[in-house]
Amino acid sequence: MHSGNRLAAVDLGSNSFRLEIGRIDHGEFLRTEYLKETVRQGGGLDENRNLTPQAMQAGWDCLARFGERLAGFKPDEVRAVATQTLREARNRDEFLVRANQILGFPIDVISGREEARLIYQGVAHMLPLSEERRLVIDIGGRSTELILGHGRTPKKMESFRVGSIAWSKRYFPDGQFTPRAFEMAEVAATAVMDEAFEAYHPDNWDTAYGSAGTVGAIGDVLVAAGWPSGHITQEGLDWLLDRLVSVQSVDRLRLAGMREDRKAIIGGGLSVMRSVFRLLGIESMEMASGGLRHGLICDLLGDTGFTGDLRINSVNRLATKFGIDTIHGQRVGRVACALFAQLLDPQRKSSEHGNERLMRKLRWAAELHEIGSHISHSDYHKHGAYILDNADAMGFSLSELHRLSLLVLAHRGKLRKVEAALSDESMVFQLLCLRLAVILCHARREPDLDGLTLVRLDSDDATVRLSCRADWAETYPQSAHLLREEVLAWDKTPWKLELQGV
Repeated sequence: MHSGNRLAAVDLGSNSFRLEIGRIDHGEFLRTEYLKETVRQGGGLDENRNLTPQAMQAGWDCLARFGERLAGFKPDEVRAVATQTLREARNRDEFLVRANQILGFPIDVISGREEARLIYQGVAHMLPLSEERRLVIDIGGRSTELILGHGRTPKKMESFRVGSIAWSKRYFPDGQFTPRAFEMAEVAATAVMDEAFEAYHPDNWDTAYGSAGTVGAIGDVLVAAGWPSGHITQEGLDWLLDRLVSVQSVDRLRLAGMREDRKAIIGGGLSVMRSVFRLLGIESMEMASGGLRHGLICDLLGDTGFTGDLRINSVNRLATKFGIDTIHGQRVGRVACALFAQLLDPQRKSSEHGNERLMRKLRWAAELHEIGSHISHSDYHKHGAYILDNADAMGFSLSELHRLSLLVLAHRGKLRKVEAALSDESMVFQLLCLRLAVILCHARREPDLDGLTLVRLDSDDATVRLSCRADWAETYPQSAHLLREEVLAWDKTPWKLELQGV
């Protein structure tokens, strides 16, 4: 939990990048600055789902301006996330390497359900305390999130790949507003979200709330035309559709309350909104002031409605769902972390934040290393890696889940399958300690670690030595055999494992 007096949230959306800065006053977040830039990165994906050089540069330029404003902030005062566009982009790593450097803080690409959780969290915390059952809808540039919640607790979260930018490019590519184009766009959006009908049926919620850009853009136009402020109705959507069809094209669009940067994507946004209204039987939607970035602030404050780290809850949920032997997983985790602590550079132990972060990930990987065993015993590590790469786990970014998946994939067998990851020293140490822990715990009981030490021979040397007491190998011959096999596995990588006393 954050302990300072200022916080900042960065939201890399498909349409806009946003920066929210504020201070903490008596436990509450008070905004002091808000920056928004229409980057429209979601329109910069080519036919191969790669971000174009122009789209990447536009993003980097915006983040450079945000980074200047965030100079002096501490790591635990800033949270930055990216959503659907970077979830889709095949070259997102190329963008993120430079983006992280420019911003000065790590950017997490989050899953659709994690985005939905944060949106609900942000909306709920900006609303009065209530026991009402809430439906929250966020129509973004390339995705739409639907969330059911009770008070401040989200219950059901889904993300669908339909949004204002994507639908405008697909169904209004020339900026022409025709009845046929709107009909096709609404039918297509309904087809994508049709599975939501049962779960999000009107019987399951009391009030519908709309969050973020598309809702705000439509609401601004309706208010400027004389419709009541604060909510959107089906009648208002019908009126706006008639107005767009009557002007026929974006070039001729002149509507009070319509910002220039919204004209090109209003067709897609309106068609998705009308589809949601029709599909879920919404007659009136309340406009909410909270959103994703406010959810990020809640996470930084620790005011999430959950106890402790959300990721711990997610690990426990996955362990229960897939029937993992939790006692054994925790045992492997304790051993792996004990070995990892010996490898930490004594000169860097003052940097506890980074070390604790690596230790947590190692422990979670150990606790989940057998998550794929219910599918196949022989290849459970491969299935486990797939599960983690495709899991919706609250609190985790996609990059965090991928790192866990790599550790699970490579905790046994050949190391060639994660060869590219072995250029990361911290990953090597995590993986080595996990593999050694699995070996030492192979009998599924507490191992004898008395006299076992793990050290890196030299900071410039890619060699790690495991030393044992004189009688250890004789007392545990199977463990000693497995350790010798492990030396051979590391011999085929740039790193070496030496055994002393085995």
